[in-house]
Amino acid sequence: MANVVVVGAQWGDEGKGKIVDWLSERADVIARFQGGHNAGHTLVIDGNVYKLSVLPSGLLRKGKLAVIGNGVVLDPWAFVAEMEKLRGQGVEISTENLMVAENTPLILPIHGELDRARESQNSVAKIGTTGRGIGPCYEDKVGRRVIRVADLADEATLDLRIERLLTHHNALRKGLRLEPVNPVGLKQALLEIAPQVLPYAAPVWKVLNEKRKAGKRILFEGAQGSLLDVDFGTYPFVTSSTTTAGMAASGVGMGPGAIDYVLGIVKAYTTRVGEGPFACELFDEVGEHLATVGHEKGTVTGRSRRCGWFDAVLVRQTCAISGINGIAFTKLDVMDGLEELKICVAYELDGKRLDYLPTAAEQQARVTPVYETMKGWSESTVGARSWNDLPAEAIKYVRRVEELIDCPVAMLSTSPEREDTILVTDPFAD
Repeated sequence: MANVVVVGAQWGDEGKGKIVDWLSERADVIARFQGGHNAGHTLVIDGNVYKLSVLPSGLLRKGKLAVIGNGVVLDPWAFVAEMEKLRGQGVEISTENLMVAENTPLILPIHGELDRARESQNSVAKIGTTGRGIGPCYEDKVGRRVIRVADLADEATLDLRIERLLTHHNALRKGLRLEPVNPVGLKQALLEIAPQVLPYAAPVWKVLNEKRKAGKRILFEGAQGSLLDVDFGTYPFVTSSTTTAGMAASGVGMGPGAIDYVLGIVKAYTTRVGEGPFACELFDEVGEHLATVGHEKGTVTGRSRRCGWFDAVLVRQTCAISGINGIAFTKLDVMDGLEELKICVAYELDGKRLDYLPTAAEQQARVTPVYETMKGWSESTVGARSWNDLPAEAIKYVRRVEELIDCPVAMLSTSPEREDTILVTDPFAD
């Protein structure tokens, strides 16, 4: 049976939550493989709005197993709060449908404090982090001093982990003029939250490999976007994890052979939150249209997103890096009513034409877009569920995007509602 990876192919906010929710009807297991609660997914189901940050979108489908993999960094307090919020909306969550990898690193309050302190004192260039401690937690993971879910079950181990962690952090805090952390208070806080987290702990790698052998379908859910990847994104204005499809297998404890299809989520225009280069950014009435009609506010932070024309150069690049087999094209309806559309087909830098985004940050900031212009459409595409429901010019726009990014459209989304989706190719097809 086919297993599918879903990744964002831009700077995030492409609509992964809805697509994962839609695909999860066909899957048996939905596994989140990277990121933290800095990534927000908004789902609209029968008029009800659900906002997820760390929990897999598949929880909203009954009879599915939702998994948080070891590639994720988990804030246990945010985890518990999000569960309670969803339960208040009628979502059933138990150890039967939710599982957390035992080796998942924990985000602690000190991580968020460090994150915010660094950002506020950085006079050179702000990264634009959410301040939720994701980066510092990943640093501790690589530095071999992080506290993991399994550590909550043993006080002696927890004491050792806290001592090692605070030896590092209290030295950092002193340099940032922050008060040292009391190990007793930190341990007490962890022991208090532990009973609400540990029941969900499991050897996820073992469970998923057994599910695969049994022929179950697995949907790997990524967070954020490929252009925020720590290696291939617009560094240093990136996140602290690998956001490309290659992370899906190692982020849950499976081999690369477990992946059969990679679906890239692509918005019909381009948005970005926070700092960093954005060649196609618009500051005119079109940019205002995209921001207003597209409701471009961050699910987690509430920050306004920067908006611009579709950048085919970037998406073609991310499709190649993630080995994307097909794209889910979202928010096509936001383009309704625009008389003229533009697509970035190349860049110019120092008189030369480029068909890719250069690696050097200084060059990324100076590239200028080369646009191709297309005719827009006045008819509404909202709620379209078949090609016949789309205006001819909208279809031409989609087809031209396919050509420019060298990747076919597998799905087309025309509203936030779950069923307003046109399926072209089923990623789960054998």
